[in-house]
Amino acid sequence: MREDNQMLVITHLSQLLDLVTGIGGFIVPLILWLTQKDKVAGMDFHGKMIINFQISMFIYSLLCIPLIFLFGLGIIALIGIAIIMLILPIVNAIKVSNGEIPNYPLTIEIIK
Repeated sequence: MREDNQMLVITHLSQLLDLVTGIGGFIVPLILWLTQKDKVAGMDFHGKMIINFQISMFIYSLLCIPLIFLFGLGIIALIGIAIIMLILPIVNAIKVSNGEIPNYPLTIEIIK
């Protein structure tokens, strides 16, 4: 296995493709994780963390839909989720480039 922090940073930043394509922020990190997990040191850990984060944010977004119709609070929650999905990948990419361990709060650990 090789050390490749740039690949890990790219994997974290690829989540931002959600802003452009809608689903690319899930598919690109998934492909990078599946193809590079045996080649790049730490990719398995980071890939699972990213995929769990993406799935968790999708679940939270789905839970906001009924809240929009019931209380109108779902819109505020969706804006919060959008901000989290914009800021956390950038912050964690910076952490990875500095050799620190990234953290995605509110993540449900689905893939172990």
